[in-house]
Amino acid sequence: MTPHFTPDPAKGAAVKAADRAHVFHSWSAQGLIDPLAVAGAEGSYFWDYEGNRYLDFTSGLVFTNIGYQHPKVVAAIQEQAATMTTFAPAFAVEARSEAARLIAEHTPGDLDKIFFTNGGAEAIENAVRMARLHTGRHKVLAAYRSYHGGTNTAINLTGDPRRWASDNGTSGTVHFWAPFLYRSAFHASTEEEECARALQHLEDTITFEGPGSVAAIVLETVPGTAGIMTPPTGYLKGVRELCDRYDIVFVLDEVMAGFGRTGKWFAAEHHDVVPDLMTFAKGVNSGYVPLGGVAISQRIAETFDKRAFPGGLTYSGHPLACAAAVATIRVMEEEQVVENAAHLGATVIGPGLRGLAERHPSVGEVRGTGMFWALELVRSRETREPLVPYNATGAAAAPMAAFGAACKKNGLWPFINMNRTHVVPPCNVTEAEAKEGLAALDEALTVADGHTV
Repeated sequence: MTPHFTPDPAKGAAVKAADRAHVFHSWSAQGLIDPLAVAGAEGSYFWDYEGNRYLDFTSGLVFTNIGYQHPKVVAAIQEQAATMTTFAPAFAVEARSEAARLIAEHTPGDLDKIFFTNGGAEAIENAVRMARLHTGRHKVLAAYRSYHGGTNTAINLTGDPRRWASDNGTSGTVHFWAPFLYRSAFHASTEEEECARALQHLEDTITFEGPGSVAAIVLETVPGTAGIMTPPTGYLKGVRELCDRYDIVFVLDEVMAGFGRTGKWFAAEHHDVVPDLMTFAKGVNSGYVPLGGVAISQRIAETFDKRAFPGGLTYSGHPLACAAAVATIRVMEEEQVVENAAHLGATVIGPGLRGLAERHPSVGEVRGTGMFWALELVRSRETREPLVPYNATGAAAAPMAAFGAACKKNGLWPFINMNRTHVVPPCNVTEAEAKEGLAALDEALTVADGHTV
C-alpha cells in the first residue's frame, strides 16, 4: 500500500503551524509537543506530508478495530448523511434502533438495553449514575491500575496518574488493587494465589468501607492503557459473586477491550461472566464518528421503567455515528474480524512477541490476547525494575523515547505508556502486516536493550 497523494511538505508545514497556533491538545504540556501532521490513512497505515508511511500499531487510540477508511463504513456514513444527517434522541430512528439491536445481539447475557453516549467517559458517568440510583448508595470501587475517562466521575475512578490533578476526593470513589502477578501487591507466586488474595483484598475493602454504602464495582475487563493485564482465571467470576453477595452493581468497562480486540466480541466472554452494566465505545464503529454507550441488564433497566432516568445527551445515538456502528458490526461479521484477531493473536503476534522476549533482555514480560498485547520493558529481568520510573517525564523517560524514535524510523508507530509498549494493531491486520510490525519492534528493542543492566 502506498499513499494516494503526492508529498506536499509545504502543506504539511501549514497544517502544523495552524495546529500549533490554535489547537489545545489533551494530556500535554502544549509547548513541549510536536504533533505529526497526518496527510492520510488507509487500512493499517497512515502517512505524513513528507511521504513517510507508518504501520499503526496503536489503532489510533485503540479504536480503529477495522482499520482506517473501510469503504463499507465510509459509504454507510455518506448514505446516512444524504438521508438524515441528525435527529434528536427522543425519537425512534432507524440507524439508532438497528445499532442498538446489533450491539445487544453480541453483548453477553441479558444486556439488551442500550443507552448511547458520545464516548467512553460519558458511558462510565451514566453507568455509575444508574448504579447509584438503582442501589440508593454512593460509593464506587475501582482499581488503581485503570483508566476510565476524563470526565469528573470517570477521572476519579481512574487509577493512573492522570487522576491526580483532578482528584477532589468527594466523588465517593475508593481504589483497590486488582490482580497483576508480575508486580503482585499480594506477594503471590502463582496465578491461583494472586487470584485468591486479590479477591480477599477486595472483600476486605468492601467490608471496611461498609457493604451497605457501596453502589458499584467498576473494572476494565482487561485493563488497557494501564498495562493490558489479563485477569487470572476465576477473578472476574469471584468479583461477580462478591457483587451478588453484597447487592453491589458490577460494571465492566469494555471501552478498549470490546468489539473484537481480545479475540472475542467482548472480553467478558473469555471469563464466562455477565456484568450488570457494560460500557463500550471505540471499536463499536472503529472511531469513525464519536459513539459510546452502556449496555444495561434487565434488573437495572427495570429500575427506570416507571421512574425517569435523570440523564441524557443532545447527541445520544447520533444517526451518523449509529450508521457507522451498524456498518462496522456488519463488516466485522462478514469479514470475520473477531476470528482474525483471535487467530493472528494466537499464531503470529503472541508467538512473535515471545520470540522477541527471548532475544531482548529489556523485555520483562509479554502478556495479552487477540490484538491486545503489552511488552513490559525493564532494566533488569532479575529485579524487574522498570526501564523508566513510574510516570517518568523528560530526561527520566529518555530510554522509552529512544525506543519510540527507533520504531518510527523503521516505519512503525508504537503505543508507548510509561515503561511499556502495547501491540494493538487493527483487528483485521494481515499476517504480513503483523510480521512487518514485529520485525520493526525487533530492531527497535535493541535500543531498549542498551539501557539494561
